[in-house]
Amino acid sequence: MTRPIPPAALAAGAAAAQALMTRGRATTRGSRVLGAAIAAPSVYFLAGAVQRFRRAGTTVDPRAGARANSLVTTGPSARSRHPMYVGMTGLLLAHAAARRSAAAVLPAAMFVAWVDRVQIPMEEGHLADRFGHEFEAYASSVRCWI
Repeated sequence: MTRPIPPAALAAGAAAAQALMTRGRATTRGSRVLGAAIAAPSVYFLAGAVQRFRRAGTTVDPRAGARANSLVTTGPSARSRHPMYVGMTGLLLAHAAARRSAAAVLPAAMFVAWVDRVQIPMEEGHLADRFGHEFEAYASSVRCWI
């Protein structure tokens, strides 16, 4: 069985695709402000979740869900079961907004589709196996995305 692609690598690939798509496209003051307004909460979700996971001593690698030793439910994880994906997606959308490119939303949409259809079901299956009722209660009270 092959190991899944790390979601951070997929997000980086989507960002690279966006950069190619928007190369030479100028930003405006308004587009930069909009991009920053989208990026700020995205950084909170991504960096805040990583910080909480590390503080809890559990893995931030979603491919290693079976190795998770703590279910993090506070901070950004109180708003989304997958705050790191929310943050990555938000940063991709912030880039598309800053570059004023509707086409640059496509790599972000492809990232979301892959994560939602492939990564999240696998990850949540591991968490359900590992944490049982505790995960089920969390999953029933916190949305998957936002």
